[in-house]
Amino acid sequence: MAQPTNTFDTYDAVGIREDLQDVIYSISPTDTPFMSSAAREAVKNTLHEWQTDSLAAASTSNAVIEGDDATLDASSATTRLGNYTQIMDKTVVITGTQESVDKAGRASELAYQIAKKSKELKRDIEATLLANQAKVAGNASTARKFGSINSWIKTNDVFSTGGSTNGASPTGDGSDARTDAVPQAALTEANLKTVIKGCWNEGGNPSVIMVGPFNKQKISGFTGGSTRFDASEDKTLYTSIDVYSSDFGDLEVVPNRFSRDRDCFVLDMDYWSIGFLRDFTMHELSKTGDSEKRQLLTELTLISRNEAASGGVFDCTTS
Repeated sequence: MAQPTNTFDTYDAVGIREDLQDVIYSISPTDTPFMSSAAREAVKNTLHEWQTDSLAAASTSNAVIEGDDATLDASSATTRLGNYTQIMDKTVVITGTQESVDKAGRASELAYQIAKKSKELKRDIEATLLANQAKVAGNASTARKFGSINSWIKTNDVFSTGGSTNGASPTGDGSDARTDAVPQAALTEANLKTVIKGCWNEGGNPSVIMVGPFNKQKISGFTGGSTRFDASEDKTLYTSIDVYSSDFGDLEVVPNRFSRDRDCFVLDMDYWSIGFLRDFTMHELSKTGDSEKRQLLTELTLISRNEAASGGVFDCTTS
């Protein structure tokens, strides 16, 4: 079939109105599991400090002779730790013309971009908290940085060994980053159980296993002491593990898009906090022409109340 001669169609027409939907779709994730789960507190200096302590090991030889003079026990000092606050920001600049024209999907370009940058800043914070970053004191030409979670966990960690580069624990005070092993090794249930037991032995009660997407699926393949089966009555095959029931309590398995996929954290969230020297704020920048400028800013640090309550399986394969 062919069009009749001189048929006027949409390919010939001029002036057809555009059909642009008045909405903007974004698939970028904005969930931040670690930051949402950690406690929140105010700090008062660019170096925030705290103290940790532990009890002496339990003794089975604590027996005293009747009437004997008391033997004075040695006392140990607390450990003083600290982390620097890190300034993080996002900026927006919109021309007066762009703010004035008729736009699809948003009435104000400035408001839309501010909302977008706010979500981006939140994602940056989550990724940095879970990174392998040592703390930096900073100076007039170097930005301060807080030590991220990988620079604190040292007591309960299992990592790949025997490759060209062996994994190594950090000092545990935020001053240095973890040494990543090469090559990486597959996450195993045995290693995960070792870390959970280590945290419990130290006095922690971990409640969260936080992993990237690949190792979330790896954990879902663990069988433990159970047998997998499908529920034929509702035609559903259950293959996911969202709660890992260990000998030392139940742990929620939480996937985190912003965690390094090679890290499997076992966390007692009672011992992690985020300290804000300056909460999330937005202010106008000086006007230098026909544009509007805004800066979104926060200043915060990670507080490891006692790293021994948590741990991790590190250098896990990611594919």
